[in-house]
Amino acid sequence: MKKLLFLILSVVSLSFFSCNESPKQTAINIIPKPAHLTVLPGNFKWNSKTRILVVQPEKLKFESHYLANIISKHTGFKPEIDSVQGEMDMSNTIVLRLSPKASKNQEGYEMNVTKQNIAIVAPASKGIFYGIQSLLQLFPPSFYESIHQKEWKIPACFIQDAPRFPYRGMHLDVSRHFFPPADIKRYIDMLAMYKFNTFHWHLTDDQGWRIQIKKYPKLTEIGAWRDSTLIGRYGSKPVRYDKKRYGGFYTQAQIRDIVHYAAQRHITIIPEIEMPGHCSAALASYPQLACTPGPFHVATTWGVFKNIYCPKKQTFQFLENVLTEVMELFPSKYIHIGGDEVPKARWKESKLCQRLIKKYHLKNEDGLQSWFIGKIGKFLNAHGRKMIGWDEILEGGLSPHATVMSWRGIKGGIEAARLGHDVIMAPSGYTYFDHYQANPKFQPIAIGGFTTLKKVYSYDPVPKVLNAAQAKHILGAEGCVWTEYIPTFKKVQYMALPRMAALAEVDWTPAKEKNWPDFQRRIHEHFQIYKALGYNYCPGSYKVDIVVQDSTKTGYQIALTSEIYHPDIRYTLNGSRPVIQSKKYERPFTVPKGTKIEAAVFVKGKLMEVPSVKVIK
Repeated sequence: MKKLLFLILSVVSLSFFSCNESPKQTAINIIPKPAHLTVLPGNFKWNSKTRILVVQPEKLKFESHYLANIISKHTGFKPEIDSVQGEMDMSNTIVLRLSPKASKNQEGYEMNVTKQNIAIVAPASKGIFYGIQSLLQLFPPSFYESIHQKEWKIPACFIQDAPRFPYRGMHLDVSRHFFPPADIKRYIDMLAMYKFNTFHWHLTDDQGWRIQIKKYPKLTEIGAWRDSTLIGRYGSKPVRYDKKRYGGFYTQAQIRDIVHYAAQRHITIIPEIEMPGHCSAALASYPQLACTPGPFHVATTWGVFKNIYCPKKQTFQFLENVLTEVMELFPSKYIHIGGDEVPKARWKESKLCQRLIKKYHLKNEDGLQSWFIGKIGKFLNAHGRKMIGWDEILEGGLSPHATVMSWRGIKGGIEAARLGHDVIMAPSGYTYFDHYQANPKFQPIAIGGFTTLKKVYSYDPVPKVLNAAQAKHILGAEGCVWTEYIPTFKKVQYMALPRMAALAEVDWTPAKEKNWPDFQRRIHEHFQIYKALGYNYCPGSYKVDIVVQDSTKTGYQIALTSEIYHPDIRYTLNGSRPVIQSKKYERPFTVPKGTKIEAAVFVKGKLMEVPSVKVIK
């Protein structure tokens, strides 16, 4: 066995150290981009006789069968899975092997693709799984169309890879709109493809309680259902509702199944149970938890509501009982307790709340919220868990051991890191995927904002103002999908793809290795994968940026760029609207001062967006 393992390592090492610089003609389309990649000459040819060989098969049972099942699904081949024993023929095989020497990072891996075989080596099964994701992306996009052919060519290469950040998350709100278990699993598959390791599941809010709690059956009998849903945009007049009962929830059996499904794919699910605000659905079920008598209703519109949990013994007993059942379902180290957007009007009016402020020498209602969150944090800590909250939990003082999720920009994250608390960056301007990603005139309704694919890709989770010690508290970044205006899973995909791919590279790839033009090329190839898999996606913003690159004696040098890969840009210099017959942009050009430039992207002769206009001054 030792001799065989030495031979495997030798093949990897010799291939790597004898290779030259990456041949430019070979395109590798892996997202997120590996930390180190060298392209080698030639290809490995995967055919019906290719076998999967596993060292320590008992530890890689899921990973080996996962790979075999995907290969079988898309090629019709049914690769045999064998354990490595004695002297075996290693040609035309893929070898999966665990080795502590492969990477210092437990999520890291090495992959060597030669003409003879493929080897994926990692210190842990999660690294093997991530190596498999990279391998699957080495197949051409047509692989995902399940076209049966005699062989598939995989470009020879050597990869040494590990993530930049330990926390790489995607969020999904199922309270505003509910998605059945099959959709949640498909979402998890999307996360797995891009090496995310955390799924933040927003399970409760004003518009619906989505998790079965056996001790409190009314939470799903009442709280999981609303009488109606707002039609159109929040704040528009006249206000209209669809008058249709809407809702749903996940049984504990379904949740256990989903948690197991995610864990197999090395994704931890962090549940979010909102408190002390965003709890209308809970108060509609158990009105005695409020500071006022009610009645309360599951919210039928969006926004922030005045009624919140009252910090009395009965409320804490309720929340501790709920969290006890939640912890039994979710083995995650973290439990998310929300803590955002908590109006204090009811607390200001409450004699109980005012007594508590005086009793515990709290400064004000913000201090009371900190005390509230602190009690919950201590309860979670006593049960071996850690608390995450949105950055509002900083107000009034932060609980020990709490992790902050910074969503209102980066200020909260900076403050928390300076205080020595761990931080997950989720600033809405970069990572909220419910925002528009292209011109709203051409997009389905969204909550607002404007967060393009290029903007997501430009983000760096580590604020430059932090020193090295403080920067270590930045665990990574998370993309958030709030669903007020996302009623179907198809639209979830449209809003998340391809922006989650850009965030995956932000979270995984070393900052110095990021390259927007190269990402443009790779994501364009991934669009073909989305089509083959039936994923809905946004092709990006068709807006043309008119950039003044330089000024010369004869005028100004102009470049026209777009988020679209290799766009067909047409432009005019006489003030007229571009048409398909207008001059095609091919390279930067020079114009005199005062020139009015109009430019637009065309696809198959069709104008895709309102032309961009700029007068050169």
